[in-house]
Amino acid sequence: MNDEIKSLDDLKEAVAESTVELTVDTGPAREPVRDELGRSYATGKRKDAVARVWIKPGSGKATVNGKPMSEYFARPVLQMLLAQAFSVAGVEGEFDVMATVKGGGLSGQAGAVKHGIAKALQLYEPSLRPALKAAGFLTRDARVVERKKYGKRKARRSFQFSKR
Repeated sequence: MNDEIKSLDDLKEAVAESTVELTVDTGPAREPVRDELGRSYATGKRKDAVARVWIKPGSGKATVNGKPMSEYFARPVLQMLLAQAFSVAGVEGEFDVMATVKGGGLSGQAGAVKHGIAKALQLYEPSLRPALKAAGFLTRDARVVERKKYGKRKARRSFQFSKR
């Protein structure tokens, strides 16, 4: 390999001689994290909302703050948002969800519960992690409301300009 490389053929030969085998280290195998009742717990966050989520094997029943999910999140869009994590993982109707959520509005709370469900699913069954990660459900959505600035009406909106 000490020879000078003057042509493409020389380069191909040099590369062929020095083949390095790359191995991908995935790290230690993940173990399921469950409590004594067979549940997995995770915290989900979105905007100002924080959701504490427990999942366990069951019939697919979901309760949020003591109410059925369809009653707490009445809008079909929010219900669909919560079902996304289960559909991506391919486990619809296999887990019962019990969540308590505080802060924010309904949309932020639904996003927080979805984030918590996804995190709890990957803790309960680590083999579901690649699908949930690829869909972006394990990443906390860091977008929050921009603060109001002094001298402005809102964060960026100025007061109406008057020429006279």
